[in-house]
Amino acid sequence: MQGAENIKTYSTSAWLTVLREEAEPWSLSDLFNVTKLTGGTRAESPALAEDAQPTESEKEIYNQVNVVLKDAEGILEDLQSYRGAGHEIREAIQHPADEKLQEKAWGAVVPLVGKLKKFYEFSQRLEAALRGLLGALTSTPYSPTQHLEREQALAKQFAEILHFTLRFDELKMTNPAIQNDFSYYRRTLSRMRINNVPAEGENEVNNELANRMSLFYAEATPMLKTLSDATTKFVSENKNLPIENTTDCLSTMASVCRVMLETPEYRSRFTNEETVSFCLRVMVGVIILYDHVHPVGAFAKTSKIDMKGCIKVLKDQPPNSVEGLLNALRYTTKHLNDETTSKQIKSMLQ
Repeated sequence: MQGAENIKTYSTSAWLTVLREEAEPWSLSDLFNVTKLTGGTRAESPALAEDAQPTESEKEIYNQVNVVLKDAEGILEDLQSYRGAGHEIREAIQHPADEKLQEKAWGAVVPLVGKLKKFYEFSQRLEAALRGLLGALTSTPYSPTQHLEREQALAKQFAEILHFTLRFDELKMTNPAIQNDFSYYRRTLSRMRINNVPAEGENEVNNELANRMSLFYAEATPMLKTLSDATTKFVSENKNLPIENTTDCLSTMASVCRVMLETPEYRSRFTNEETVSFCLRVMVGVIILYDHVHPVGAFAKTSKIDMKGCIKVLKDQPPNSVEGLLNALRYTTKHLNDETTSKQIKSMLQ
């Protein structure tokens, strides 16, 4: 994945590895010391390899997730090139008695729905991958910080999933053809059934799957919704696991991404703007997951995420590059409009 590939050449802790190979090797504990995210004395750790490799204990989960991530860039390319069948559909609707135009529209829509099915099925694979990573990165007896240092390869994969998710949703939000095509497909399929006309492509998407896909694409940010639901479900199904194991992991990632972006010393080492985009997307992704999982969310005064700082980092970027991320915070979070959210934070996101 673009951005994620660049991460492989950096020399800091995998998921926040945003310094190019020319830079001094950093460790997560170095960053915590500098940013005052954790107290105590500086923890010494060996220089990290430029590309975090899975340890023996990580390999099983790592390999499972890697199979999913290998398909991520292809999914984004297919979505980016998705043009829709708007013209054919309009022609068919305007000339309902013209059978050739009806057939042409149907022929244009069926393969597109095949693509939409592929995207939806990938969201299910991504959900399973995320749950596997959450299990590994929050298990006892280690703290979230220890996990992020010990399982750097898995932490990097976690960040790559969030990066993909935000990119997918940004593309989906700006492409109304997706819902228009699918709505036409379902209407036409229903009409064909009533008239007992065999529907080529029905085997591709049966009624049950079509219902699930319809709910998925009705979301403004369907991938984020999938991951938010998966994270919430993970916490509810693992009641023996302290919720802090999950929320502290997410807040730690958000904090380090923010500090890397707002501190000139670190930001000056970014030689690729896509690295900035990667950090921004990961930061927003973990904020949204935190807000869905934590009982009072990310915006409350007791939150371990500095929301004012995170929003300021976003607002300091060129507006056209972060509007999708700001919208994700506005419309995909759970607690933004709670009474516990300060007026200042609400004002910053207006």
